[in-house]
Amino acid sequence: MKPFFKLLLIVLPLTIFALTARGQANYLKITDYRVDYGWAKRFPQDWIVLRRFENAGRQYMLMVNPQTLETKVDESKDYQVKAMSMVALRDMFSSSPYAKALVKAERQSVMVQDAGIEMGMPKEAGISLTADLCPSHRPLDKEIFTDLFHEFQKVEKPAPIALSVTGVWMRQHPKDLEWLKQMERNGEIYITWINHSFNHRVSKTLPLKENFLLEPGTDISYEVLETEKAMLKNGLLPSTFFRFPGLVSDQQLVNRITEGFGLIPIGTDAWLAKGQEPQSGSIVLIHGNGNEPVGVHDFINLLKSKTQAIANKQWLLYDLRESVDEEFESSK
Repeated sequence: MKPFFKLLLIVLPLTIFALTARGQANYLKITDYRVDYGWAKRFPQDWIVLRRFENAGRQYMLMVNPQTLETKVDESKDYQVKAMSMVALRDMFSSSPYAKALVKAERQSVMVQDAGIEMGMPKEAGISLTADLCPSHRPLDKEIFTDLFHEFQKVEKPAPIALSVTGVWMRQHPKDLEWLKQMERNGEIYITWINHSFNHRVSKTLPLKENFLLEPGTDISYEVLETEKAMLKNGLLPSTFFRFPGLVSDQQLVNRITEGFGLIPIGTDAWLAKGQEPQSGSIVLIHGNGNEPVGVHDFINLLKSKTQAIANKQWLLYDLRESVDEEFESSK
């Protein structure tokens, strides 16, 4: 596997933030958080700038490596930066996995439900596991994570998982969030954090074309950017992925996410609670917020059925970034 994971070490007063085991800071004094595209250069790597913000008097950028989909936050003073539009950046890095993933996600946005990339392309049998953390009064379904670690600890440690998180869930479940971060600090799991909107509003009566983020009056900038700010304040590193609440969107909304925010919509071809069977390369969806016991039960059973294959390294979990990256690397 490619060495995606680099530590981000930033020296600021401990009263401002603490560093997690992975080196991601808690940015507690964020101001002027905004979309600001550009090309950042620091030998030997090119980065695409997605966001800029100020924290405690210092200027920072949220960037993505277009070749690996790795994101990081760093001080802007340490880079040569050229302001560019997203259109120009996508043209400049058109052969990169990042640009190709944006194109694929846009092309797969015809349907009202499940726009975005639904499947990766790993070299061996396995899946990319995603779990949604929508607003819920129920506690985190911890069984998912403990069973995941138990099954994979001998062959794949930490076990990768992508969590689609909402701002409201982070606000309502600080202890559950800390529990997840502790599992990661202990080297049991590795989390890719996906933006799942801040509020995740849903109506039981509105049709899909007017529901979730398609509800009239929705402030999409708030839904996207406030979630990222909440991630950064909680010591989470935003990825370049976005999952639509309810998997509901339309072409215009998909284009807002890709062009307006530089994010890659992620769908699924295996929502377990709906009885969809995962295949090799599937992006599997379950809900970890306590609201979907059927999907969790099905996932636990799936793990148990693959015990021998896991032990023989014939059925693995793939980091979502690596799975998407390899798909487009293999198409060169």
